[in-house]
Amino acid sequence: MQHRILFLLLIALLGACAPSDSQRPAYTNHLVNESSPYLLQHAHNPVDWYPWGEAALEKARKENKMLIISIGYAACHWCHVMEKESFMDTTVARLMNEHFVSIKVDREERPDIDDIYMTACQMATGRGCGWPLNAFALPDGRPVWAGTYFPKKEWLKVLEYFIDLYQKEPDKLETYAAQLAEGIQGVGTITPNEGEPEFTRATLDDLADKFLEEIDFRWGGRKGAPKFPIPNKYQFLLRYHHLSGNSRALEAVTVTLDRMADGGIYDQLGGGFARYSTDDQWVVPHFEKMLYDNGQLVSLYAQAWQVTQNPRYRTVVEETLAFVERELSSSEGGFYSSLDADSEGEEGKFYVWTKAEIDSILGGGDLSSMFCDYYEVSRSGNWEHGKNILHRRKPLEEVARTFNLSPEDCLAQINQARRKLFEARAQRPRPQTDDKILTAWNALMLQGYVDAFKAFGLEAYRERALQSGRFILQNMLHEDNRLDRNFKDGKSSINAFLDDYALTIQAFIGLYEITFDESWLQKARDLSAYVLQHFDDPETGLFHYTSDLDPPLVARKMEVSDNVIPASNSVMARNLFALGHYFYDESYLERARTMLHHVSPEFVGTEHPSFYNNWCILYLDQVRPPYEVAIVGDDWDARRAALQRHFLPHALFLGGKDEGSLELLKGKQRPGETFIYVCQNKVCKLPVTEPERALALMK
Repeated sequence: MQHRILFLLLIALLGACAPSDSQRPAYTNHLVNESSPYLLQHAHNPVDWYPWGEAALEKARKENKMLIISIGYAACHWCHVMEKESFMDTTVARLMNEHFVSIKVDREERPDIDDIYMTACQMATGRGCGWPLNAFALPDGRPVWAGTYFPKKEWLKVLEYFIDLYQKEPDKLETYAAQLAEGIQGVGTITPNEGEPEFTRATLDDLADKFLEEIDFRWGGRKGAPKFPIPNKYQFLLRYHHLSGNSRALEAVTVTLDRMADGGIYDQLGGGFARYSTDDQWVVPHFEKMLYDNGQLVSLYAQAWQVTQNPRYRTVVEETLAFVERELSSSEGGFYSSLDADSEGEEGKFYVWTKAEIDSILGGGDLSSMFCDYYEVSRSGNWEHGKNILHRRKPLEEVARTFNLSPEDCLAQINQARRKLFEARAQRPRPQTDDKILTAWNALMLQGYVDAFKAFGLEAYRERALQSGRFILQNMLHEDNRLDRNFKDGKSSINAFLDDYALTIQAFIGLYEITFDESWLQKARDLSAYVLQHFDDPETGLFHYTSDLDPPLVARKMEVSDNVIPASNSVMARNLFALGHYFYDESYLERARTMLHHVSPEFVGTEHPSFYNNWCILYLDQVRPPYEVAIVGDDWDARRAALQRHFLPHALFLGGKDEGSLELLKGKQRPGETFIYVCQNKVCKLPVTEPERALALMK
């Protein structure tokens, strides 16, 4: 009897756990076993989506159907809109399923595919394109046309147009495909530059002048809207200021960083930056928060603090890293990709406020009035539907005078109000987290911790950087030095691309500089050797974006121009330049010079060299060769820290308790002493013991 009761209880429990018919999704497609959050968002659309792969391509060939290749990412607002309007609609799905093979692509996992069809969109439409990106292609994958977001009514017209054209005039589509394929293969191609490399100070000055012509010196950033942070641009200007003393270059950096930190693009309660500002004053963000932006901006603000000692920059670094720890960190030690722009189906809903909400939380008295005055909050709102985006325009001193307070007391009360609102906001439904882990973006965040540690010396930052490095070694790296692109739920599924290698190598060099643990430097060299073996293009001296192990696409592209993330080729060139100095490897130094020489016609003498920010940094490094700063002895870490708290972009650091294995360290250990050697081109000045004297030798 007892067994029967237990059996009935078990049946009841299983019945309670099993989903009812009403809870089961009405539709399930081929994305259901994918790991990408973006693909999983579409796994229960009535559209019969496939992931990119041979199964989808074979089906298209076998059934002689055109492909629809729809590309987006998890934090993309308009991707969500098009899904709800069209891809969840059974009428649309019926048309797509009957006449096409439909493929969904996460552009962050497969930037190689995104690049092909984004280029097709730009060529087909003659203008810039964004996401969602929707491409139509022949069964072999060659695109014939591409566009971006379409409302349902327009999307149906586009579908019907291509159904009709494919049935009645397939030759016309074949012609389109051939023309586009030829054009795609030619975009971004670099023609080897003739003559000997020559890098001059006069050319560098001209490059910097062109950068400064683009700057909005009132609101910061590039003139006009939208405004993207582009941290690498301001890192070039910081380095140029360090070389030249040009005050205008420093002003371009500080006005941009000040306005961004005061703007709505910065989360005034929780820290961290949104992807870009839709206006020309950094007020109205596109609310998604991306790991790659925040990693690079931590580096930039930390370096700007080294130059200016502005306490606001340190606060931004601390708050942004707190946000990353709180909301973008995995238990294994990696970093998640992004936070969605939307919550509860509305863009920005998690971050914006009505004045009534603020008054209710803060009590409606002076504290509320002071907060609203400081953050430009009004009853009518400064954004849509009476909502307010928190941003700052008034100096703290002006607000303090209004409320008869000292600036210190005023700031203390505002911070108290911020904490209360942050706690209240935490109770709201949160934006979704894209919890896939990408190697390249993790390397950028790792570098952010490295640069924060250099500036502020907090051991927790070094430990987090090391934890991130170990995560990459343990989860993304294979014994043959092949990297994976992605990691989620304990598994990886995509072979790494050039940016994964280049940014990881850069980060591992950074780890060496703050630890003097040669294993990081050696691993950077091993990865570089892998890149030379599997990504090399002998004709140009540059590197392909995809490995020679990857199945071919319509074109094998190169990433040359710098964007919101520096181009993988420019990062790789700078890596070879650094490693060539560390290992006395002239072939690496020559390869870096050759790459720069071949790309330099793309930006030298042009109106907009800022599309090649990172290349311009390498150009500067050719004009001013770096110092090699060797620190050897028991007190190496303290003296390293004393030097690295300064902005020294022209210094490569090496050393340790003993001489290690690097050629430049040989013969430099002295028992009972810690010496600092300032060297250039393998020639060292007399050693010193005080960091201040070493700094003087580098001026």
